[in-house]
Amino acid sequence: MYKHLLIATDGSDLAGKAVSNGLALAKEIGAAVTAVTVTETWPPIEMAAKMEQGKAHPIEDFEKGVAAWAEEVLAGVTAKAREMGVSCDIVHVADHHPADGIIETSRTKDCDLIVMASHGRRGVKKLLLGSVANEVLAHSSVPVLIYQ
Repeated sequence: MYKHLLIATDGSDLAGKAVSNGLALAKEIGAAVTAVTVTETWPPIEMAAKMEQGKAHPIEDFEKGVAAWAEEVLAGVTAKAREMGVSCDIVHVADHHPADGIIETSRTKDCDLIVMASHGRRGVKKLLLGSVANEVLAHSSVPVLIYQ
């Protein structure tokens, strides 16, 4: 059935459930796994504010912080995969909108199923902000399994 799962995570508790279930599914069906986390570009307004505060290297500091956070998130997935006996590659996509990074990674890694969490936005927030899960569902060319 599925040969290569892409498991997307943002490090949240709900994403952790999707990671656990995605790894269990991969183990059950003998699929390869790639885990991805995507970090967005730093908003220019925030960057300007940090520069006005006299921060010496705000962009470099931001990039180091993002890289450290992504490494921590993906290390958690790697540990969980190892614990479950599942081989797992990891990818950090920097400076992308999350849905775009997830879909792009699914293409470049030739994944045939995306596993991710729903972030449970409801009502007005969902209408105004949308959600990464909805965007991936709308634009992915491969099936998407969403955990709630």
